Amino acid sequence: MRSVKVVKIGGNVIDDPAALKRFLGEFAALEGAKILVHGGGKLATRLAERLELKTQMVDGRRITDRGTLDVVTMVYAGLVNKQLVAGLQAEGCNALGLSGADGNVVAARRRAPEPVDYGFVGDIERVDAGLLVRLLDAGLTPVFPAIMHDGRGTLLNCNADGVATALATALAPQMPTDLVFCFEKRGVLRNPDDEESVIAEITPDDFAALRAEGVVSKGMLPKIENALKAVAEGVRSVVIRSAGNLAEPSGTVIREHPAAQ
Repeated sequence: MRSVKVVKIGGNVIDDPAALKRFLGEFAALEGAKILVHGGGKLATRLAERLELKTQMVDGRRITDRGTLDVVTMVYAGLVNKQLVAGLQAEGCNALGLSGADGNVVAARRRAPEPVDYGFVGDIERVDAGLLVRLLDAGLTPVFPAIMHDGRGTLLNCNADGVATALATALAPQMPTDLVFCFEKRGVLRNPDDEESVIAEITPDDFAALRAEGVVSKGMLPKIENALKAVAEGVRSVVIRSAGNLAEPSGTVIREHPAAQ
């Protein structure tokens, strides 16, 4: 049966032209159907500063007021998305840039204002998996920023890890689906100062213990939570790894149950 790989990259790759070019070549070379989900990098923050818009963050998440929404939409769904699509085309990968509003492929709802009002920030509510399958069957590679819509004319800034998870879980009943979260480290590290301390496997029980010990904290918490949600909802595999050498097995594998010995 045909399978699909959903790969998410963060701003650390987007902000590094050499790393981005290398990644796009490796992503384009992956065999089979694939989808790319991307963050925005630092460009949105720099543009907001030039426009004298104050950047507000709470627990690592951006407060998205109306002005900030305009900026992140222009940068994430516009410039960055089209640069990635053009880069993939140059590598022979027939990419198609899509926000959630395009084809009504992904809808979200605005996050409740309590306990923190994040403004125009959304959580994924629905994915049109049938449309995605048709695009993949046509030989296209969808490329998504984290800009979605509420179906009533409002765009919403969503978490890119959450978008990748939603796409993967929506596709899982249709075809075997693998999810890859790429970031700057080689995997989840037991010691953040030791690149060799990659934790090979994390299950829900492991995660609870690692969180209690403080080994996993801050931005890694939602990443692993999304990964565990994905495997619980039928995604075949989830890996947290670096963006380099995509064809090589590496990183931290997230499992619902410990692997058989």
